[in-house]
Amino acid sequence: MATKSLTTTVSTKGQVILPKEAREITQWGAGAKLRVEVSPNRVVLTRQPLFPETRPEDVFGILKYDGPPVSIEEMDAAISEEVLSRHARGRY
Repeated sequence: MATKSLTTTVSTKGQVILPKEAREITQWGAGAKLRVEVSPNRVVLTRQPLFPETRPEDVFGILKYDGPPVSIEEMDAAISEEVLSRHARGRY
């Protein structure tokens, strides 16, 4: 999509109204959380992520499992069994 140039005005309170077209293109409704990046001649707004960024090392080992080790084949078999069970119940 090509960049669109729209105009708005800063109010005496420092507020800026995003033009309707900009809100529709970005799908930013009322209450949307935005990240503001500022440089001397530019302000860039991007949607704030719903969840904070995480790294694998931040969450590794968070789910504890106290049983014996399970092979990939055993995991695949358990998943297939559950899918077939749900399909039989009309869930999938």
